[in-house]
Amino acid sequence: MSNPQQLRYSKEHEWLSAAADGVSTVGITEHAAGALGDVVFVQLPEVGAEVTAGEPCGELESTKSVSDLYAPVTGEITEVNQDVVDDPSLVNTAPFEGGWLFKVKISDEPDDLLSADEYTTFTES
Repeated sequence: MSNPQQLRYSKEHEWLSAAADGVSTVGITEHAAGALGDVVFVQLPEVGAEVTAGEPCGELESTKSVSDLYAPVTGEITEVNQDVVDDPSLVNTAPFEGGWLFKVKISDEPDDLLSADEYTTFTES
């Protein structure tokens, strides 16, 4: 399993792209998708909603369980991935590409986001 170097990661297993015009893309990691199993339902925050770093902002339901989706940063949701809502299996098959979850205009970013190497070490411990 390879975590893209250009992304940053939360300890709740979300990834965050570098901000373009203050907006970052968020998804869950391949590690999290594998642990969840086959994702069958995705509940995402609504466009315009404010999310807070470290707080639940949606849910992912798999054949195994229901898990909270956490916001890796604080900000306003600017877009959700309707493709994932329509086909939740994208979370499993392409977690870093077509399986992204939402975009957020960042107003505050926590200090504890991990680099790809730090996240790999975190998931191996």
